[in-house]
Amino acid sequence: MNDTLGNWKRTQLCGTVTAEQMGQEVCVMGWVQRRRDHGGLIFIDLRDREGVLQLALDPDRDPEAHKKAEQVRNEFVVAVKGKVSPRPEGTINPKMKTGEV
Repeated sequence: MNDTLGNWKRTQLCGTVTAEQMGQEVCVMGWVQRRRDHGGLIFIDLRDREGVLQLALDPDRDPEAHKKAEQVRNEFVVAVKGKVSPRPEGTINPKMKTGEV
């Protein structure tokens, strides 16, 4: 996996994405802190100097992105574009600045 960034530009830092950006597309870049595969959905905790943002990759919504996420491992450096979405009820993490998204 050796994709180039093309003309992608970071719109904000991982730790600054909040519920105020719900529905907006953002571009974040950082290191993979952790990757979890929950039998379909893949969750990636992406970190940079401002904090950690959880990414959720659903094969039904974006099969190509999900396929790439299957190859990602800890400490990979990645750039990601996507829409900010709320966490499902009961999964909000109040200990994280980004725990609502």
